[in-house]
Amino acid sequence: MKKILGVGILSAVGLFAADIEVFSHKELQASAEKLEKNGQGFAAETLARWGNHYTMLAVREQTGSAEVHEHEADFFVVESGDATLVSGGKVVNPRTEKAGEIRGSSIEGGTKHSISVGDVIHIPAGVPHQLLIPQGGKFSYFVVKVTGQ
Repeated sequence: MKKILGVGILSAVGLFAADIEVFSHKELQASAEKLEKNGQGFAAETLARWGNHYTMLAVREQTGSAEVHEHEADFFVVESGDATLVSGGKVVNPRTEKAGEIRGSSIEGGTKHSISVGDVIHIPAGVPHQLLIPQGGKFSYFVVKVTGQ
């Protein structure tokens, strides 16, 4: 039993030590500044992918659509700005964007959460959510998406 446990611990340590990624705040800020220049009100880029999860950086200058990821959980880390996150409730005018991804115009009956720099948000798979950006605002956030939920 001790040998198996020891090997398991060494394997786990090896898995974590082998491939780490560090996304410095300075690098994320520089990437966000580049994304802001697209002039579309929203831009995102995938930073890295591993197995069942991946990371993104997103910048919003306008309110996004309501969305539901049927098989992906989201973790947001707010990098800059303020927004209101609406979660729960029902997506208004739902449409399937692609398999497992539903978008809509808004959320009816959701809960509003004020979010700002440094906040960390977990949105489980299947939960409707929408970011409301104040007029003239800029909001950037680091995202970890976990698939297979």
